[in-house]
Amino acid sequence: MDALRFVAHRRTRRLAAFGLTVAMTLAATAAPAAAAPRHGDAMRDAARQVLALGVPGYAARIDDGRRITVTAAGVADRATGRAMTGHDQFEIGSVTKTFTATLVLQQFDRGRIALDAPVERYLPGVVPNGANITVRMLLNHTSGLFNYIADPGYYLRMEQNPQHVATERELLDLAFAHAPDFAPGRGWNYSNTNYVLLGMLLRQVTGRPMPELIRRHIAGPLGLTRTYYPDPRATHTGRGYAHGYAVSFGGPTLSYVDVSDRPLGGWAGAGGALISTPGEVSRFLGAVLRAELFSRRALAEMRTTVPLPDSVGIPGGYGLGLIRLDTACGTVWAHGGDTRGHHTRATATGDGRRTAVADVTGQPSVTASADGAARYARVVSAADTVLTCEMLGRPVPAETAQALS
Repeated sequence: MDALRFVAHRRTRRLAAFGLTVAMTLAATAAPAAAAPRHGDAMRDAARQVLALGVPGYAARIDDGRRITVTAAGVADRATGRAMTGHDQFEIGSVTKTFTATLVLQQFDRGRIALDAPVERYLPGVVPNGANITVRMLLNHTSGLFNYIADPGYYLRMEQNPQHVATERELLDLAFAHAPDFAPGRGWNYSNTNYVLLGMLLRQVTGRPMPELIRRHIAGPLGLTRTYYPDPRATHTGRGYAHGYAVSFGGPTLSYVDVSDRPLGGWAGAGGALISTPGEVSRFLGAVLRAELFSRRALAEMRTTVPLPDSVGIPGGYGLGLIRLDTACGTVWAHGGDTRGHHTRATATGDGRRTAVADVTGQPSVTASADGAARYARVVSAADTVLTCEMLGRPVPAETAQALS
């Protein structure tokens, strides 16, 4: 494995100034704490264990309110051997949903979108039973609409034609070919279909596409120069970009497929397409929780959660594109994200003054064994828990440390 690099420096800004996925299953019950390590040791250990799986690279950035620490391990590009730096651009996956929800809430502030209005008002004739599904239900995953990526064979078809640019209509047709999971408002199920519809709704209300909305209303105001919406592919994939890989975990020999050239803007859309960096995701998430991008009223709506079902295995609740996680180290606000080659965790305290973002540059491929995928999920989940505990300055729970041993 490549040597790990660890950098810590004082926070320079003025003090006045989470895809629910399989890898988001946290060790959230109160457990005996391991002996408190020196600051950063736990993150280096987590990075080592993630790389030991066969993941090409890992990066994490933690702002604990006093200083920023960056952990980087492995390579950003297997073809060239270029090292991870902790400042690379990468696919943030479903953390995009927090960006999309922010755009919706900005329009809510402007009076253009009513959260409890039916989707039919904005997208007439598009959504089956759209008269009974509200914008809020799309945002908090209580619409009942089938998740298109749960269609049997979806990923296999993607692998058969990886450069196919899926249209919104194609994704919706796939989703609507299945019966709803439940009646609107009568359950909870994570569905990317909801956010495809929100992207369409935003375009209908504003007359502008998602790439422009992200640039004008989030990236521009916050000075995020390396955050953009691929349309449909990532275009800045040279030096300073962390490639993502589909990896055959659990097989007799590991094989890697670089999936960075796939048209993410097509199949992931407003639910998972964004490219960003750890620092810029941190800046964004902190700004959201400090209501810098919309009103305090809108923030209160975003933080109004519905309980996550016991079957999800994550204590907490889902708000409007943001998750409240009740972890062993404390309650945080977060979102996770997964693409075909990256796993992301973005976490912050309720006041937005502490943030943590991590990127894992490998995902189980369709050829990974069940045992290999399970081992990946266990280790990456534990690394996410370490990330949260380090941000909060709390000892890592013993069961998390054991999962990484």
